[in-house]
Amino acid sequence: MLNLCYRSFSEAGTDEAGRGCLAGPVTAAAIILPQNFRNSVLNDSKQLSEIKRTLLKPILEKEAISFSVCHVFEDEIDEINILNASFLAMHRAIDKLEPLPSFIIVDGNRFKPYPNIEHECIIKGDGKYMSIAAASVLAKTYRDEYMAKIHEEFPMYNWKKNKGYPTKEHREAIKQYGLTKYHRKSFRQLPEQLTLDI
Repeated sequence: MLNLCYRSFSEAGTDEAGRGCLAGPVTAAAIILPQNFRNSVLNDSKQLSEIKRTLLKPILEKEAISFSVCHVFEDEIDEINILNASFLAMHRAIDKLEPLPSFIIVDGNRFKPYPNIEHECIIKGDGKYMSIAAASVLAKTYRDEYMAKIHEEFPMYNWKKNKGYPTKEHREAIKQYGLTKYHRKSFRQLPEQLTLDI
């Protein structure tokens, strides 16, 4: 069972998905769960099947005091780098919470402080705290839905399956077809670093 400790009634958990991808946005979620929230299935999204994440999504959305999901897209990632884009996505997700939290717990070991709200970074926090796990599930499911949508525009990359991660299949498609408007141009797409755009 994940940790159920709360520092305050309005503690928010936040996490991101898609940081290591070659294409698509980095997506962050922030969520405030009620103190009495319990779910025996909820865990780090990477430890859950797609079916379980999909089943959890509406439960989390219904039970949350507040939640928000935000994409930061390829052009901003290329402009400010992926680490800053991840922080920006989390900040924008927190911006939309109502009410704003009084404390933030963040998955990982780095975070850009959010104005006037204290935070704590927790390594592997998505496997330890309910609200971070919930944020990881929402970030992952919303991003996967987006990648499935743009898959229809460029099916040769099979983003519906690989979600933009650097799989062998994805890189072979890049070799054959080049880069799309959804690829992160600042990333090393291939060892020979393609610059061709579709």
